[in-house]
Amino acid sequence: MNFITSLLSNLNYGTILFLMLLESTVVPVPSEFVVTPAAYHAASGQLDVWLVILFATIGADLGASINYFVALYVGRPVIYKFANSKWGKMCLLNQEKVEKSERYFDEHGIVATLTGRLIPGIRHLISIPAGLARMHYGKFLLYTTIGAGCWHAILAGLGWYLHTIVPEDQLNDKISEYAEYIKLIILALVIAAIVYFVVKSYLKKKNNKRD
Repeated sequence: MNFITSLLSNLNYGTILFLMLLESTVVPVPSEFVVTPAAYHAASGQLDVWLVILFATIGADLGASINYFVALYVGRPVIYKFANSKWGKMCLLNQEKVEKSERYFDEHGIVATLTGRLIPGIRHLISIPAGLARMHYGKFLLYTTIGAGCWHAILAGLGWYLHTIVPEDQLNDKISEYAEYIKLIILALVIAAIVYFVVKSYLKKKNNKRD
């Protein structure tokens, strides 16, 4: 964890990518304390905010792809065994969390890889049931990119805004304070995405019946 702390205190495009790769596997790296401070620094000209979002999203794609292919090739028993192991617990992982992500995927279908990227506790695990279900990798990567990009854009917007109101030594406290607002924004986006895909699916079925 000292290694991760060191990376968090030296944010650049490479460390952003690497930390978001870790966050999208099973390593507990809170993305709000990576992307938000990076965007905060971008607001002062130290980084480019669009590159912050880009590299964070690439990192998320890489990490999610690792989970996807591991789940695809090793299967559910090995995933559960790791989740219940000492190493799994060190990563704040357990079988219940994996099963929760599977239920979310089963209930929402492939769109879960998009909306799931916006939900804490589901975000870094949703790629596992996608791999177990042998979801088409192209669709998986597309939805993961959109979901992760939206999430990182929200965090970057927060970091840019916080630069106007708080000094850097109060930044982490403010990020924690604004966490509830972030959750509300996420909830609204998830609901909007689900409604969009449900309506789209309904209209498609309706048109097919007419044909």
